[in-house]
Amino acid sequence: MIWVRQEFRSDLSDAFLEMRDKRIAVTIQGTRGAQLHAGLDWQPSDATIVKKRYSAFFKTGLDELLAEFGVGELVICGVNTHACIRMAAVDAYQRDFRVVLAKECVGSYDAEHARVSLDYMNGKIAKIATVSEIVEALGVI
Repeated sequence: MIWVRQEFRSDLSDAFLEMRDKRIAVTIQGTRGAQLHAGLDWQPSDATIVKKRYSAFFKTGLDELLAEFGVGELVICGVNTHACIRMAAVDAYQRDFRVVLAKECVGSYDAEHARVSLDYMNGKIAKIATVSEIVEALGVI
């Protein structure tokens, strides 16, 4: 399992332009907002990537980690569908990974842009599937 979380320095020197320009201080290093949600099933043996931009691939070492694990297909879950999920899915697709988006496990504060993003990706960049369909395809439990 690979987990991805976002984290920025308190001075925002490593944040993206809008955050720096508007002084938006979220997911700051050392705060609860930069940690994985306590309800997730993170294990100490799981890999964790810290990202600074929408895509989990941007300057993170995720490429190398996936190569090390011999991964050819990714199941992506998280927020925000119209930004982080879309960018990660497109970047994964551009790297020749097969991409599955877990329908019940992606979300966004912007329902319309999320819908448009899912419509755009479905059947082209990614396959949209339910968790039950993913579990069945993997032959798990």
